[in-house]
Amino acid sequence: MTIRLYDTSARQIRDFIPLRPGCVSIYLCGATVQAAPHIGHIRSGLNFDIMRRWFAYRGLEVTFIRNVTDIDDKIIAKSAEQGRPWWSIGYENERAFTDGYHALGCLPPTYEPRATGHITEMVEMMRGLIERGHAYEADGNVYFAVTSFPDYLKLSNQELENLLQPSGEGETGKRDPRDFAMWKAAKPGEPSWETPWGRGRPGWHLECSAMAHKYLGTVFDIHGGGLDLVFPHHENEIAQAKAYGDEFARYWVHNAWVTMSGEKMSKSLGNSVLVGEMVKRWRPIVLRYYLGTPHYRSMIEYSEEALREAESAFARIEGFVQRTVELAGGPVEPSAEVPPAFAEAMDDDLGVPQALAVVHTTVRQGNSALAADDKEAAVARLTEVRAMLGVLGLDPLDPHWAGEGDRGEDLHGVVDSLVRLVLDQREAARARKDWATADAIRDRLGQAGLVIEDSPQGPRWNLGPR
Repeated sequence: MTIRLYDTSARQIRDFIPLRPGCVSIYLCGATVQAAPHIGHIRSGLNFDIMRRWFAYRGLEVTFIRNVTDIDDKIIAKSAEQGRPWWSIGYENERAFTDGYHALGCLPPTYEPRATGHITEMVEMMRGLIERGHAYEADGNVYFAVTSFPDYLKLSNQELENLLQPSGEGETGKRDPRDFAMWKAAKPGEPSWETPWGRGRPGWHLECSAMAHKYLGTVFDIHGGGLDLVFPHHENEIAQAKAYGDEFARYWVHNAWVTMSGEKMSKSLGNSVLVGEMVKRWRPIVLRYYLGTPHYRSMIEYSEEALREAESAFARIEGFVQRTVELAGGPVEPSAEVPPAFAEAMDDDLGVPQALAVVHTTVRQGNSALAADDKEAAVARLTEVRAMLGVLGLDPLDPHWAGEGDRGEDLHGVVDSLVRLVLDQREAARARKDWATADAIRDRLGQAGLVIEDSPQGPRWNLGPR
């Protein structure tokens, strides 16, 4: 068994060889909490949740760090705009991210450190970089001197001569316009912390280098994040960490965006689709299917139609699971191993689309067994389907999703009783060969959004795709 991953720094798929046998360490750039999350933010969490689950399935012990950026220019700007404390805005949105990850079935990280909890580590790293000649203080700011680090821009494959470094307000005293800020001098009314160079606050890039060092040491396996973070964020993280003396990440893995009309989904573009609103309109497990089943390196173009297609596809899987559990008359545990074709796809750079094709093939085989009233074969296929869905975080029988599929557990019993009354009328019409009435009842139920299936055990109903 060899897992292979696309390494952005190598620009190719590489065999994954863990630093420590039997273990894998992952650092994922998490939320900047200036606003509530949209589905583009949560996609990153989902992609790395599936990676984490696959490593665990392959028997590796996973240490998964996902940070929270709870102080930056955008949060401070929101604080001034809304007349609220910066920490209040940060905490409110951090909770919204946590709720979003949980709603879509992401496992909690091993640790989830906040930037403001690691000022000491940042000061220590800056002191070391200044001593080594890689950083300098100017007007209370601390900058990284990019020309002091020969490997700068290797990740993003840019030329230093053509570099345009993003720069924030108040970044004065730079020796070279391409240098980037690690620490920003305090401004009146802004949050600040004491340092040997005066009061100030962290720059965006420093926090991740410092927190990765603290929680994963001088070298770790995988650093992940969205494709938009390659430059400047990850490039600057590498410069800080390696100039400080760390080997840092051995593999760099980046997920693609969710787009709308071809543009990256973002708050600044005003085209975001907030997770908190989406879960009111769509079942969270369907959102997970929609966001988690394309390949992590492929763009997702958001549309309602695509979501409806995902809903229909998942309904076929869920329908087979429900019917087979009914036939079995009790719980059916997942198999200990996934089918070889599924494992082969997942080992090859987390090929979820190919792995999902194996799921659907197995479901079709299971449905054929159900049609033939072959209970043993249907149950065998269900054990395989549950094992595969478990890896993808999509098993409808998992306790996390318990009751979620009913879209309102409190009303399910009432609705079921009412539908059963109508189905009894339909069965009576069929018994007297009044096919017109039976078909009319079925059509009316269909118009109400119900799908009726006739089985050897009698008619059953489900909510159909919207």
